[in-house]
Amino acid sequence: MKQIRNTIIRAGLDALYFSGAHRMLRPFFGGVGTVFMLHNIRPAHDGLFQPNRHLEITPDFLRATLAYLRATDVDIVTQDEMHRRLTEQDFSRRFACFTCDDGYRDNRDHMLPAMRDFDAPFSVFVTSDFAAGTGRLWWIALERLVAQAEQLEAPIDGNMVRIATASLPEKEMAFDRLHGWLRSLGEADLRREMTALCRQQAIDEDAISRELCLSWDELKPFAADPLVAIGSHTLTHGNLAKQSDKTAARELEASRADIENILQCPAVHLAYPYGDRAAAGAREFALAQAAGFRTAVTTRPGVIAADNAAQLTALPRVSLNGNYQDTRYLPVLTSGAATAMWNGFQRVGES
Repeated sequence: MKQIRNTIIRAGLDALYFSGAHRMLRPFFGGVGTVFMLHNIRPAHDGLFQPNRHLEITPDFLRATLAYLRATDVDIVTQDEMHRRLTEQDFSRRFACFTCDDGYRDNRDHMLPAMRDFDAPFSVFVTSDFAAGTGRLWWIALERLVAQAEQLEAPIDGNMVRIATASLPEKEMAFDRLHGWLRSLGEADLRREMTALCRQQAIDEDAISRELCLSWDELKPFAADPLVAIGSHTLTHGNLAKQSDKTAARELEASRADIENILQCPAVHLAYPYGDRAAAGAREFALAQAAGFRTAVTTRPGVIAADNAAQLTALPRVSLNGNYQDTRYLPVLTSGAATAMWNGFQRVGES
């Protein structure tokens, strides 16, 4: 279960912090900078069932992170500046980049004020369909339907399965099971099965992007702010690795064109949807380069090392995870020790 996994990760972070091992490992694994990955930034809310909690942090924790970086003399830079430092091998000072996936409205309402307080730039990766109000944030729809259901039915592995969702433990187990099953499906199958699940609980999945994400009209003044850069998160937030070469290339090229045509700003940085090894590999890295992106970020955990300059469309990130909003973890995360342990003390590869 995710709770057990979270407990193990927290124990590992605590061990690195209280032992001081992160300080000893920093010279070996600290790299030259960090790209932070965020999604939602908003005040904490009540409710025991929050399976997507890892995708959100509070504005207070964001401010604490920014304060820590300023206090430790780390430069908070744009992705353009990160690109320059990597290509020119300018590593005289450590840097940090802040990146947000999906284009949520709270990036404007809660993140931007915090970043202004520290005069810190950041990037928001926009999914075209979400901005158009036609996209489907299926992981949020899944949370909502499991939250209100007493029981669900789903054709998992070809068999119609009844899943109990009455109690909190049942809801947590149901979400994990359904999420894993849905992630394993192709795009068309995922959409079909999510629609069927939403019908069981009368969830309007089409309305969620309009409720939570910045529209193109809202993005125009947001993108004009000098601290904000807009990047691509594809057209539909699909798993590129499961798409044909032609479809995946269109997802990248058309999303970049949408941003540049509608917002009248350059879109030369990309975040892969999902971004793990099952969603972004060597083919996707090459497609991103061919589509003209200067950099592309994954969700593979890791700090930025000098040799990442050799593959700028396969950059790792460090998640500011809502399950671990504790300032004592910040020196551990930026030391590279935690992600090095997660990766078995091997570099994040190109495959």
